[in-house]
Amino acid sequence: MRTVTYKKILWLILAMTGIQSCSINTFVIRQTGAILDYGVIALYEETDLKLAEQALASDIKLLEGMIIGDPENDHLLLLTTQALSGYALGFAEDEDRERAKVLYLRAKEYGLRVLRMDDDFANADSGTIEEFSGAVKELDEEYLPALFWTAFTWAGWINLSLDNPRALIELAKVQALMQRVKDIDETYFFGSAELFFGSVWGMKPRMLGGDPEKAKACFERNLEITEKKFLLTYIYYARFYAAKTLNEELFDELLAVVETTPADVLPGYQLLNMIAKKKANFLKQQKDELF
Repeated sequence: MRTVTYKKILWLILAMTGIQSCSINTFVIRQTGAILDYGVIALYEETDLKLAEQALASDIKLLEGMIIGDPENDHLLLLTTQALSGYALGFAEDEDRERAKVLYLRAKEYGLRVLRMDDDFANADSGTIEEFSGAVKELDEEYLPALFWTAFTWAGWINLSLDNPRALIELAKVQALMQRVKDIDETYFFGSAELFFGSVWGMKPRMLGGDPEKAKACFERNLEITEKKFLLTYIYYARFYAAKTLNEELFDELLAVVETTPADVLPGYQLLNMIAKKKANFLKQQKDELF
């Protein structure tokens, strides 16, 4: 009996040690995740695109490693979704479309992992578009960041995959996510839901439901929300309205605004405006193909 008792005590000690070690690891990871929030603030203020690209790349691997240690941490999952989609947007899609597609899909899965923490959404995720949309409408503002970043990165993949029938099918799901974002807070992340819908209205030909004037209204509404300080608006406006309507004069005017406006017109988010300037240069090089 005494031997059995000692063995039980020994196993109990070992078990408690393992639990304590696991708890300490989780605690450290979560504290580090909070510290990373300051890194995000610093990154958004960066104006050196090369430095920002290198920082984002290293942050992504750090975040993915932390998720291995704490796989249900919604904060880390969202940071990773944001980092991967931001990297794809700013440093991959204009240089290597196929690589960007992979990054966008990778980001999408992290975002979906957060949304699937809602049981109703998890059950509807693989269902019909009606079931999916119904579950999305029930998500409250607690899920707003996950709704936006999942939709944002999913839309990024679709934009680069318009020759893929799967992309057009999945567009309906992204529209449901972005509509929920708009319903909860139209101004969230510089009113980017308006950019999404403007791009969709402008991207589609009229015979498939496109409407250039609705696209223009969305872009103008975004400029109103952002007080014309969010320069990426002009990029989407030029690409999905001016170019689609063959309005070359407007196209040039919109890109000129991006080129001449200082990045710090949007304090705290200079990086996004620097990415817009980079994209303006890319669009200028694409002008002959667009018109």
